[in-house]
Amino acid sequence: MADPKKLELTWIGKENRPRLEPRILLEDPARSYLSKHRMTDHDIFDNRLIFGDNLLALKALESEFAGKVKCVFIDPPYNTGSAFTHYDDGLEHSIWLSLMRDRLESIRRLLSDDGSLWITIDDNECHYLKVLCDEAFGRNNFVSNVVWQKTLTRRNDARALSTAHDHVLVYSKSFDRFFVNKLDSSDKQRATYQNRDNDPRGNWLAVPFHAPNIRPNLTYEIITPSGRSLWPPKGRCWSTTRERFEELVADNRIYFGLDGNGMAQRKKFWNESENKMVPWTWWGYEEAGDNREANREAKEISELAGIESKFDTPKPEKLLKRILEIASNPGDLILDSFAGSGTTGAVAHKMGRRWIMVELGEHCHTHIIPRLKKVIDGEDPGGISKAVDWKGGGGFRYYRLAPSLLEKDTWGNWVINRDYNATMLAEALCKLEGFIYAPSDTLYWQHGYSTESDFIYITTANLNHEQLEQLSDEVGPERSLLVLCTAFRARTDLYSNLTVKKIPRQVLSRCEWGRDDYSLRVENLPSAPVAPGQLELFGEKESR
Repeated sequence: MADPKKLELTWIGKENRPRLEPRILLEDPARSYLSKHRMTDHDIFDNRLIFGDNLLALKALESEFAGKVKCVFIDPPYNTGSAFTHYDDGLEHSIWLSLMRDRLESIRRLLSDDGSLWITIDDNECHYLKVLCDEAFGRNNFVSNVVWQKTLTRRNDARALSTAHDHVLVYSKSFDRFFVNKLDSSDKQRATYQNRDNDPRGNWLAVPFHAPNIRPNLTYEIITPSGRSLWPPKGRCWSTTRERFEELVADNRIYFGLDGNGMAQRKKFWNESENKMVPWTWWGYEEAGDNREANREAKEISELAGIESKFDTPKPEKLLKRILEIASNPGDLILDSFAGSGTTGAVAHKMGRRWIMVELGEHCHTHIIPRLKKVIDGEDPGGISKAVDWKGGGGFRYYRLAPSLLEKDTWGNWVINRDYNATMLAEALCKLEGFIYAPSDTLYWQHGYSTESDFIYITTANLNHEQLEQLSDEVGPERSLLVLCTAFRARTDLYSNLTVKKIPRQVLSRCEWGRDDYSLRVENLPSAPVAPGQLELFGEKESR
């Protein structure tokens, strides 16, 4: 029998992986937006809104943010077969799996060791996505499957069962390092605390006084106020020693019922408790919102910003608030690479988290930016604003993905993109070669570094022997330098501290050049060949 731990999900084209180009990000100050004045000492201004393909954007973020993101929330296309305004939500199952796999792997690299990923999904792909996440994150890092009540309306025209929920799959980067924040007790929870005996310390909750372990010093007779003899239930013992029990009785912290004849219970006072609850996996609409609430919020925000609301399945701010409360703390970095209407950034901003959002659709400009401006200006009274006492402040910087580093010339040869200036070229090649881009103010040949003694120099010049010799002398024997140039005329083995390579030849085989869109749109996807007689798009196989 095959070992179930070695079974994996398979699909046509799984072996095909994109060779992503690590693009640089270009800020557009005209679209960035900052509050006119600081509201608090904790205002955050370095949030990022990135316009571009989210897979390329995730790759672009890795060099700076790998291991630094505390919480990722994504609301990807559900692949239901329905036509959505901003993306085709009916992709072929096998293609959908490949696209999600590539994004999950990049997200895992971006997460901190104590970070977590939260994905909303419905029944159509949930269980395949669960297995896909098991592969990307490791099955032992699965945290939970939260069931979110997305609607209160029963559809009597449903073919079979009327769906009332979506799933929220939760994965940790490392389960041993992952911890959740407890939630504030609700009014319903507080109502369970009462003051049955008018204790001056206030309301209390009766909790069992017995425990599951059998220890001789914790097994003794208790006499109730009515004179009844009590012993621990079979297989259990009292939770404290006799001496401690007598102290609790003297302090009126043991309750035997109104008639003094019941089982011993310990008083847990509301004013002395943590007043926190461990999150559970059922999220009703009261605590996490529902689709109707989300659509109302989207309409209110659109009217406030003077735009038309076009989102079919926005998520309520309450849902994001609940996730961020559990998985992050103020100041932590939040990422959403399927920004949609911008709810994640809006909620993270109001809750004092740093955020990065990625969106390719034009609604990034028509909906997300106007929404965020209202949040920053304190003119967004809806959603969670009242609950968190939001007054405005902070800001974000707008970035777009740079074009591909290489393009084809008139004769079909790969050349450096004409849109690249010297600064862009240096930053792009530093990222491509794994160097940190940090141009020196004093040394023209220091564009970046990989270690304290290893540097990189990028130039479009044609270098000769004299120039390379001068470079070698300036670098010195204690340092090394990677030189990327368009051409050189010299024997490079003469300079032990230099490595000289031509561009673009040096990078031609590294990536898929000139491809700007890996989005979830069918027209941008490669066709998956179907083998003769192969009807199944997915299945299980034993790993070799």
